[in-house]
Amino acid sequence: EVQLVESGGGLVQAGGSLRLSCAASGFTSDDYIIGWFRQAPGKEREGVSCIRNSDGRTYYEDSYYEDSMKGRFTISSDNANNTVYLQMNSLKPEDTAVYYCATTVGIDGIWGLGFLRGYYGVDYWGKGTLVTVSS
Repeated sequence: EVQLVESGGGLVQAGGSLRLSCAASGFTSDDYIIGWFRQAPGKEREGVSCIRNSDGRTYYEDSYYEDSMKGRFTISSDNANNTVYLQMNSLKPEDTAVYYCATTVGIDGIWGLGFLRGYYGVDYWGKGTLVTVSS
């Protein structure tokens, strides 16, 4: 069974940076997509970014190109250590949320934006890590 363990959350002042990590284990094939979702207080969970393991292609939810998140978040992976990262810079109070790592397996050529928007469902979720940005 796939397990995802997030770390790296915490309290940071506005303008600061955090790097979230997701340690993954239990994959039985290389055909999966993995990424980050977040849920702010009182709001629905939303997709942030993901990376398709088969070719390393990265996706960011489109809306984040249009608002102040553009360029502030970067997803990356370390395949040797089965870890996915989310580097978050210039953090703002509105970035306060629980950040979840998630993965869907076994769909060849999965569309990353579809994954972030819930079109395929999510097979496994991590327990989340809380990011609090103070003003």
